[in-house]
Amino acid sequence: MKIIKRSGAEVLFDPEKIVIAVTKANESVVPSARMTPVQIKRIAEDVESAAQNISRSLGVEEIQDMVEDQIMNQRAFDVARSYITYRYNRALIRKSNTTDEQILSLIECNNEEVKQENSNKNPTVNSVQRDYMAGEVSKDITKRILLPPDIVEAHENGLIHFHDSDYFAQHMHNCDLVNLEDMLQNGTVISGTMIEKPHSFSTACNIATQIIAQVASCQYGGQSISLTHLAPFVDISRRKLRIQVEEELRELGDAVGAEQIDRITEKRLRDEIRSGIQTIQYQVVTLMTTNGQAPFVTVFMYLGEAKNEREKKDLAMIIEETLRQRYRGVKNENGVWITPAFPKLIYVLEEDNIHEDSPYFYLTKLAAKCTAKRMVPDYISEKIMLQNKIDKNGEGHCYTCMGCRSFLTPYVDENGQPKYYGRFNQGVVTVNLVDIGLSAGGDMNRFWEIFDDRMELCHRALQCRHERLTGTVSDAAPILWQHGALLRLGKGEKIDKYLHGGYSTISLGYAGLWECVYSLNGKKLTEPEGEALGLEIMRKLNEYTAKWKKAENIDYSLYGTPLESTTYKFAKCLQKRFGIIKGVTDKNYITNSYHVHVTEEIDAFDKLALEAKFQALSPGGAISYVEVPNMQNNIDAVLSVMKFIYDNIMYAELNTKSDYCQACGFDGEIGIEEDKDGKLIWKCPNCGNTDQSRMNVARRTCGYIGTQFWNQGRTQEIKERVLHL
Repeated sequence: MKIIKRSGAEVLFDPEKIVIAVTKANESVVPSARMTPVQIKRIAEDVESAAQNISRSLGVEEIQDMVEDQIMNQRAFDVARSYITYRYNRALIRKSNTTDEQILSLIECNNEEVKQENSNKNPTVNSVQRDYMAGEVSKDITKRILLPPDIVEAHENGLIHFHDSDYFAQHMHNCDLVNLEDMLQNGTVISGTMIEKPHSFSTACNIATQIIAQVASCQYGGQSISLTHLAPFVDISRRKLRIQVEEELRELGDAVGAEQIDRITEKRLRDEIRSGIQTIQYQVVTLMTTNGQAPFVTVFMYLGEAKNEREKKDLAMIIEETLRQRYRGVKNENGVWITPAFPKLIYVLEEDNIHEDSPYFYLTKLAAKCTAKRMVPDYISEKIMLQNKIDKNGEGHCYTCMGCRSFLTPYVDENGQPKYYGRFNQGVVTVNLVDIGLSAGGDMNRFWEIFDDRMELCHRALQCRHERLTGTVSDAAPILWQHGALLRLGKGEKIDKYLHGGYSTISLGYAGLWECVYSLNGKKLTEPEGEALGLEIMRKLNEYTAKWKKAENIDYSLYGTPLESTTYKFAKCLQKRFGIIKGVTDKNYITNSYHVHVTEEIDAFDKLALEAKFQALSPGGAISYVEVPNMQNNIDAVLSVMKFIYDNIMYAELNTKSDYCQACGFDGEIGIEEDKDGKLIWKCPNCGNTDQSRMNVARRTCGYIGTQFWNQGRTQEIKERVLHL
């Protein structure tokens, strides 16, 4: 059995340390109040037994809480008082310096929590360690100085989660929808160098990757670009290549017709498109930003964005090449084709591509093949999104999310025109709905009272995020604020105007709706009573964001949080506060947002139809998924799911597996098993390899693909997923 020290390092449990600590407290009281050595030994044994019954590694504080309880059980109250006083004094000493041990454990790569915090960061790499070290300093400053004590306490106790405190010390925001069109058409500046409008498609792709890297280093969330913004450069290259072909043929003295010239030109154009898309794919995968990982970028593929038929056909060529290259994958260090985490791809299902007789259905079939093998693209239904995203002009709009699922709300600028590219999200605070449900003890009146209190807590925490950005000058991130990624402000100009009025959003996240509802009425979201209560809670959450927005002219929006490491943190906090409750706290994870529980047996189509009702009430972002087996030989089934998505739900994806064992070459599913200490480990079913450094595992984690493994809570969730198809 292992425990997690305060530094984050994981070590073997040693009951003798309990004996020593309790003995010291015992010796500090008068002889008549002391326990016997047998009693002290029994305390250590009882704590060890209780800890073994909890199927996860406990933290030091949890072990010490259990020790206190056992001393009390022995009715040794003076000893307990001495033990508690010692803990309190040690806590005061630690408060004076909260970062040293954390940073040292990071450098030595034995901080178990940080190692599994982000499934796309390798904590052994210097740049990642540097980012984590800076993050520890930011977290320390945030807790001690920047946030009110009650918000810090609520965060640490798992009542809420104040996201990204490792970046909060700086004036940084979350996600962006990059205005790549403006930057390419009107030029930009990168690292003090003027970049003019490109004169070819390949150059436009190269510049796009540089923009992606710069943007990723100036914010901490995801960013999205649209392939539509690259499409105009296809025709620029076409005209340029045609002139070259004509000149070459003229020099050779060949008399060829326009049709042959067109054919040669289009062949060379295809080669350039192939090279340009390869630049984007390989640059994104291999770039290392200042936070130690590849840029968290989403690539949007929407034919309906094209301005004319010529541009739409050119965009279709770009989309086709993007899908073909992602289907192939990228080579790992051993030269084996594997699934990369980024860029994430989103494909819009629309009338031009959804039916067998649609002109671009061939792209949809290619997307289905790619999904079956590489888990992307994900799918947005233009039909449903136009219904869900209505602006104040009464018009529906289809646009990409930022990163994994964060959606901007509809916005019309001062000229009455809809605007999405160039906008951003200020940050997220998530409420733990499960804690509210359990705190209410089944009393609905009490539930709504606590709910109101937690909403006010979240509101104040979100205001802290907003206020941290207030007063930020454009010089803090020139690529974002001065050179077109988001805006074109002057030097020294503040961004304050764009924090109000709906230009940017700020997100109230929520997690654990499934367990919350079950804790209140014993019903699942898949049952009528559970569904009704779940929808009522969602509507109430939206009432709060609407109220705050109206009062402050800040675009608060409800967001289905993609918990990664926090799912484990919330589960541990719930178990500590409420114990093990069947169906609620008996897992080391809680369910993301409104999702049906991963263990629930439900058909893919029923799941999507049910979750569509909840997704419509999560305007700040949400995604649904269905878990499927290997579908590479059943593309028709993938297409049937895609068509169902088009007719029923705005944003969804299919989860499959994509693994490779470097020890034996096995390319099937690598499984999860328990080791002798009860820890979940990854194990190759072919050769028994359990060395994570010698395997490539790709799993959908929170709407995006993770490839660096996960903490015990998320790993258990992945292990327990059932198939929906």
